Amino acid sequence: MERIFVGVAWPYANGSLHLGTLAGCLLPGDIFGRYHRMKGNAVLMVSGSDEHGTPITLTAEKEGVTPKEIVDRYHKEHKENLEQLGIQFENFTRTSNEFHKNVVKKFFLKLYEKGYIYPKKMRAFYCQNCSRFLPDRYVEGVCPYCHGKARGDQCEECGATLEPEEILEPKCKICGAEPILKETEHLFFKLSAFEEKLLDWLKDKNFWRDNVINFTLNFIKSGLKDRAITRDIEWGVEVPIEGYENKRIYVWFDAVIGYLSASMEWAEKIGKPDEWKKWWKDEAKHYYFLAKDNIPFHTVIWPAMLMAHGGLNLPYDVPANEYLTLSGEQFSKSKGIGIWIPDVLKRFDADAIRYYLSINMPEKHDTDWRWEDFVAKNNNELVAIYGNFIHRVLTFIHKNFGKIPAGKIDEEIWQGVVKNFEEIGKAIEACHFKEGMKKVMRIAQIGNQYMNASEPWKLVKEDVEKCKDVLHTLARIVKVLAIASTPYMPKTANKIWKMLGYKDEIYSHKWEEALEDIEENEIEKPAPLFKKLELNEIIEDPFSKLDLRVAKIIKVEDHPNADKLYILELDVGELGKRRIVAGIKPWYKKDELIGKKIVLLANLKPAKIRGVRSEGMLLAVDRAGEAILLLANGKEGSRVFVEGVESNPAKQISYEEFTKVEMKSKDGKVEYNGKFLRDNAGEIKIFKQVEDGHIIR
Repeated sequence: MERIFVGVAWPYANGSLHLGTLAGCLLPGDIFGRYHRMKGNAVLMVSGSDEHGTPITLTAEKEGVTPKEIVDRYHKEHKENLEQLGIQFENFTRTSNEFHKNVVKKFFLKLYEKGYIYPKKMRAFYCQNCSRFLPDRYVEGVCPYCHGKARGDQCEECGATLEPEEILEPKCKICGAEPILKETEHLFFKLSAFEEKLLDWLKDKNFWRDNVINFTLNFIKSGLKDRAITRDIEWGVEVPIEGYENKRIYVWFDAVIGYLSASMEWAEKIGKPDEWKKWWKDEAKHYYFLAKDNIPFHTVIWPAMLMAHGGLNLPYDVPANEYLTLSGEQFSKSKGIGIWIPDVLKRFDADAIRYYLSINMPEKHDTDWRWEDFVAKNNNELVAIYGNFIHRVLTFIHKNFGKIPAGKIDEEIWQGVVKNFEEIGKAIEACHFKEGMKKVMRIAQIGNQYMNASEPWKLVKEDVEKCKDVLHTLARIVKVLAIASTPYMPKTANKIWKMLGYKDEIYSHKWEEALEDIEENEIEKPAPLFKKLELNEIIEDPFSKLDLRVAKIIKVEDHPNADKLYILELDVGELGKRRIVAGIKPWYKKDELIGKKIVLLANLKPAKIRGVRSEGMLLAVDRAGEAILLLANGKEGSRVFVEGVESNPAKQISYEEFTKVEMKSKDGKVEYNGKFLRDNAGEIKIFKQVEDGHIIR
């Protein structure tokens, strides 16, 4: 028996979970943990809600509530969603509880006493408009390395960690002003002391995924810098030494210690306070599941912290996934790009979602969630191959025999099944989950082909004993599928187990039992496992078809053939430059438009207006025929969205389709179905005051 520790990256409790989090860390961790429990290994799988990050305080400030109200709401929702999805933890906890805080403080003091934490003056961003120092996520700017979007201490696009003075074009996320760099004192972790130790530790990690080991080695070889581990913020774990009462421990330091604190808390919960030591001090393999933006925190910073502490096990493998994307863009709570788990669970079978993410898992490169592909794989694979095979076999057995018939196994077919089953286990152990799921489906295909070739519907009339042999073989294939599917689709696997006439739960059975003979159980009439989906019934909200973007006006010209029209040249970030024709000349002078950030409907079908091609349309409030512009603060090209509405922009839409989306003015902002339009910098504002209820045009 091996001891397997499974650490799953902690989702922020500042919004609903999205499918990117499920594909990146929750699902692969669960597949791995479930498999090893069935193999008879001792598994400790932990995670929880990350409740101390600045995304929490930002959300709280926007909603006008306390951070505790935010984290309580989303921690409860996360736990419910995880149960619905069948994600099985030994302990899913939260970083705001006192148990975790005490473990963090003890860990901190251990490093402080050993000289790995020290005070140092530094320059930090200070917003003169807000009269406060800005924690990292309160600052947005441009990465100096790839020129992508930087959020405080890290680039969203290339993953580089950044010092404050490195960020280009910094802006305060609260008010939009440009902050200044001002001296303050913080406590630093001596990360630079671990360069050689980390490189030595990584020498035998040739089994790591290429993207993980290459990123890690490059990160270390570029030179490790000591990192501040305190921040000027009121929400978080208190610093346990005098003189720092107004500061809190930085979330990256706090959250990774959660793996240890969650293990200790689990041991307390089961009444064995020292049980955690078997995973952290005795021999055990530690696996960490996360998305690629989290790689340096788990392969460099957390191992260095563990080395500094001493006496605790280091990571064995960090099989980080690439990103799940939607229309090519990374899922992001802050950008509103995503498919939200509470929404999809209301509409689809949880195991259908797990299947699609398993067969489409972003292990080696980013993969796109496409609704048409989800529907196709559900209908053509889950329903037509997997579900159809199991339903055919059990329906025929129930109708003709009422129980699993005794018989001889077809050795030739069985060897093919066994080979694929063994390969599933090897794939999961190597964290190649996509490959394992393909092998599960291959077993279903073998079963379908064997049933078609054997024609039991003829044999039942011509040779009953031969028919029993065929059905016995088919029933054993169904049993293999039930056990092989358990890590991937646990609730479906348990349904199959019950359909095979077993009275207990499949989760209590071992992996190797799949290849054992099947009992002559009586079976009831089976029900279909999955249902077909219709694509046109999935994408329902007309807002989801809109591609709304932040666009900066960089040039304004008079239209040569119309007195009331301007020709606007726009910077739309990644979409490049656009020209549109806009009928706003009666209300705006050219100089008051230059530099304004507007909302552009980027996927409106291009049209010629008075002889000039227009590639999109700006959004404005219609006040008795007057166009009042909508103003954005986000980066050029960033999406404008409504929280809770899945984004699935059409390639092009007509003006008639756009008019079906009824947006109105309210409180100086823009409302759609009770929620305000926003970009990655906040809510969209209206250029000047208008009464509530005006329609957007």
